[in-house]
Order: sequence, then structure tokens, then C-alpha cells
Amino acid sequence: MMTFGNTQLDEAAALLAARNYKSAHAICMDVLRADPTSAQAYYLLGILTADHANHAKAVELFERALLYNPDHAGALAQLARSQIARLNRDLALEAGRASAALQPEDAYTLDTLGVVFSRAGLHADAVPFYAAATKAAPGVADYHYNHGAALQFLGDMDAARAAFERCLAIDPLETRALSSIVQITRQTAAQNRLAELEAAFTATKDDADHALRTGHALAKAHEDIGNPAEALSWLARAKAKKRQAIRHDPAFDTALFDAAQATIAQLSGKPGYADAAPLFIVGMPRTGTTLVDRILSSHSAITSAGELTDFGLCLKRQSATRSNYVLDPETLAAAGALDLAALGKAYMDSVHSTQNIEGRFIDKMPLNAFYSALILAALPNARVICLRRHPADTVLSNYRQMFATSFSYYNYAFSLEDTARYYVGFDRMMTAFARALPADRFCEVHYENVVADIETETRRLLDFCGLPFEAACLAFHENAAPVATASSAQVRQPLYTGSLARWKRYEAGLTDALDILVQAGCMTSGERALK
Repeated sequence: MMTFGNTQLDEAAALLAARNYKSAHAICMDVLRADPTSAQAYYLLGILTADHANHAKAVELFERALLYNPDHAGALAQLARSQIARLNRDLALEAGRASAALQPEDAYTLDTLGVVFSRAGLHADAVPFYAAATKAAPGVADYHYNHGAALQFLGDMDAARAAFERCLAIDPLETRALSSIVQITRQTAAQNRLAELEAAFTATKDDADHALRTGHALAKAHEDIGNPAEALSWLARAKAKKRQAIRHDPAFDTALFDAAQATIAQLSGKPGYADAAPLFIVGMPRTGTTLVDRILSSHSAITSAGELTDFGLCLKRQSATRSNYVLDPETLAAAGALDLAALGKAYMDSVHSTQNIEGRFIDKMPLNAFYSALILAALPNARVICLRRHPADTVLSNYRQMFATSFSYYNYAFSLEDTARYYVGFDRMMTAFARALPADRFCEVHYENVVADIETETRRLLDFCGLPFEAACLAFHENAAPVATASSAQVRQPLYTGSLARWKRYEAGLTDALDILVQAGCMTSGERALK
């Protein structure tokens, strides 16, 4: 935390760092009664407010601090962080870049800027700030973890591991760093972190988030070593406490699938914004979306913009629905009354203002699948590519994935059975889109086909996008662009077949989920070896 040369405010900053919010607040209010123009006091109150997730009020406080001190780099950085939390990416980057231009030197502000650029998907921009933060305050474990995560996304796995190890040297129970090392490092019977992970799980098992991280890492380690039953057992233990805390409602998922399919009939005949040709790669997570993104973005005419939230946010703003979700049945239902050309233009303006991309680009947010009909209505020259994967492998891979717990759309993945039911709904939705949407603008690609014959599938996809074949697309693993997904390590390797039919190794533990898939007609009983 910054110091200000003011004894009271320095004390307030220390109390704030210790999470003694009541005392910190009291000191700041005392300072403001004596000096209503104290930028530092407003800055600290803004941090306190942001810590309580009231980012709208935090923005007001940071702006008040900047009113009295426009060159307060810390206030600009924190303003950026609150704006990114409010999904105002363009405003966040504006404030973040203004802070960076002031060349701050305190570790807290430097790390905050790294967080802002990371959350904006600009990982190469984030790394220098994280590195500077670790130099300014080498004893803070969080800064080393953040640095490692950004390096991982950039593909520098050796440097990422070193950063995570520095984090663990400071805090041996920093489960984010420990689990990250395991996720990017193949474990073997001779060389693994099992004992360390089990000790961490025992020490932190009462904390749902720590248990989730260490349990997932233990599952990954056992899978690497060849113990699928142990892997499933650890996944169940990892998810148990968090599953009790979340509120997953399968009925919400069903309503969302139904509302998305209803958009097909709502939008016919309405003009869109034709002056754009973005490529959307959609599908359930862990089905090959990142692989196809890397293949196509290796083409000289295509840039990957990563997983953008822009389309959903533009739809939410234009529909002005009062619900608490960006993506929900109410917002999808409101789409039929919108000016679709304005929606398409708003999306393109939003991307251009924050991404600095020229020409064709990929937006690979998986949840854009729900907007497939809307996207093609609002952007008539866009293309939507939907990844499909064997139903059982899709269910297993989603269950194995540790999604961000603050993102409720993936709460189905805390249960194998809920994941199977979600797959059934998703399959029906995408089948309806494939039947109704124009084949020259919507296509499905199967992960298994890409792995089996990458060149044929690559040529087919490039032809679908209206682009000539380039051999660089087959060398996707040489693509140096950042990857901020769970596939960050895998897609930097040549194509491999180890993920095909993985579900068969786990079949004994998947009985109930497989029953759901068979009963829904998503797979046949004949595919199963165990009855």
C-alpha cells in the first residue's frame, strides 16, 4: 500500500492492509473533516469500498480523489480495477494507461495495473508491471503468483514455474501457486507433488476455495500417473464444500437454452451491421475451442482477440433488462425488439476501442454459443464456428475443469450428473441452431476430426471463412500469442491424441452421467463397455 507522508493516512493504509476496515474508515473521515480536499483519504476510502465489492461507489471515491489530485497514479490504477470489475473495459484501460504514464513505483499500484491489463486480456502488457511489483516488494507472495499466471498465459512455462516457486517459498500454503505448478508440469510416479498437495489439502480443507484448488491439482497428478479412480475421488472431495456453498439451479440452465433457441424466430428479416466480418468460436469449454482458435489465428489475415464479453455486454446495455445477469432468458427475449444493426455496430466499436485490432479477428468466448442466432442477425458477415466433442468426453472434461467460482454460468460442473444434464440442453440448442442458421455462416467442427486430420479440417474452416490455406495454420503450436485458458500449456505442443476417448478410462465412475446421456439420445448404450 502507498505511503503518503501523513501519519494519520499512513496508519489508515496499514489498518486497511490488515483488513481493519472500521478503524481505517474512522481515520479517513477524521482527515476529511479537517481537509475535505484530501485526495489520499478518498483514495483509501475507495479501496475500502472496492474491497466490499461496491465498485460503483468506489469509482465515485476514486474520481473524487482525482478531482483533487489528477496525477494520483494509485487512484487511477484503482479506478481502472473497479471499472474492469464493472465490465467497463474501455474506461478501465483508459484509466490504467493514464496511471502507467505517470510511472508509479510503489508495488501495490504496479501489481494493480498488472491485474487490470490481465483482466482486459492484455497479458503481454501486464507482465512488466507484475515484474516491477515483485522487485519493489519481493516478499509479497501475491505479486509473484500474479506474475507467474501472466507468464503462463504468454507461454513462458519455465519462468512461470520459477515465479510460482518464489510465491511458495514465501507462503508454502499458497494453493494457487502450488496447483498452478502441477497443472503445467506433468507428474510422474517418480517425481510428483502428491505429498505436498495432500498436506496442503489437509491444512486448508475447511476453506472451500483452497480445497477446490488442491483437490483439482491432486486429481490432475493422479491422472498423469495413471490412477483414474483416485483422480475422480479427489475431484469429488475437491468440489464437495464449494458445491454446498453455490446455488446451482438446473431450471435456470433449461430456461436459458429455451430462450436462446427462441431467438431464431424473433430475428428474421431484421437488418444488421454489415461492415464487419468477425469470427466467433463457441462451444462448451474444453471441447477444442482454444485449439481451433490457435489454428485459425496462425493465419496471416486473422488475429485472436481471446474470450471477449463485449457482445453480451452490448446486448445487455441495449436491452436494458433489470435482471442481475448479463446472459439470462429475460435479456435474450428482449433481443427481438432491438435495433440489430446498432447492436452489431456497438459490438464492433467496443472491440476496436479496446483491442486495437485491424482486419479479421476471433472472439472465442464459449458462452457466445447462446447468442449464435443473434450474432448472425446483428453481424450479417460474421461466421460462427461451434466446437463439438464426444458427449462423455465433454462431460468429463468440464467436470475436471476448475472454473472461476465467481462465474456462476459454469456452476453445473460441480456435479457429474448436472454436467451431463447441461450437455443435453446444450446439445439440443446447438442442434437447433445448426438446422436453422445458414450453413455458409454457421458450421460445426468436431474435435476428434481435427485431431484425426488437421489439414482437411483446417482447409474446410478456412474455406468457410473465405480465406486461402496457409501452412502456418498447421504449426499452431508455434503461435506466440497469449492463451488465457486452461489449455495454455497444451496448445503450445504439437497435436496429440491423449485426450481422445479419455472417458473410457474413467467409465466405472461415470455410470450415472452416462445413463443421462444415453437416455437423452446423446450417445448409445452400445458405446459403453460397462453395463
